[in-house]
Amino acid sequence: MAAHGFPLTALFLLCFLGFSHGHIHLSSIPRTLEVTASPKSGQVLKAGVDKISVSWVLNGAAKVGSDLAYKSVKVKLCYAPVSQVDRAWRKTEDDLAKDKTCQFQIVEKPYNPSNKTVQKAEWTVKRDTPTATFFVRAYAFNSAGDEVAYGQTTDEKKGTNLFQVEAISGRHASLDIASACFSAFSVLSLTGFFIAGKRKAKKAAAAEGH
Repeated sequence: MAAHGFPLTALFLLCFLGFSHGHIHLSSIPRTLEVTASPKSGQVLKAGVDKISVSWVLNGAAKVGSDLAYKSVKVKLCYAPVSQVDRAWRKTEDDLAKDKTCQFQIVEKPYNPSNKTVQKAEWTVKRDTPTATFFVRAYAFNSAGDEVAYGQTTDEKKGTNLFQVEAISGRHASLDIASACFSAFSVLSLTGFFIAGKRKAKKAAAAEGH
């Protein structure tokens, strides 16, 4: 009986850990981080060109010692509701394991509870960032890798301090230049072949005349 009991117990524990770990809900963790970002409300940034400066710090309303479990902070670029409409791949879920709101990581840094100074980072908007409206959110993680707190640059309804990113267009200046050069080379080549052909025809006609 004991021989069969141990595997069942182990299986139960594994199942319990599997279901319990990684299912953190945003509504269950406190908003203790004060997060700011450089883009002004309504500003349009160009992907691959413009930079975002972000900063974060434990806010003044947080209880003393509430950040002792914080081991790292990840700052992310997140879709605003207006850019999530009819886009299931960007859907917001309270379960952070299923949430697709924040898909672009800006920076990850260790968190030191004894350091109460503002932490900063600068990030160039990635070239593959799509055209959309965004805000910035930061998550604090514990040693187990679970989200234990957060902060963001917008309000709870995610309707304020939003900015836009303009994606890179399908054509690039260097490609346009290369295309123009190739076209010019093609025209010159065809012209050369045409002239060479005419000369060859003239020589052939002259030879026949003799």
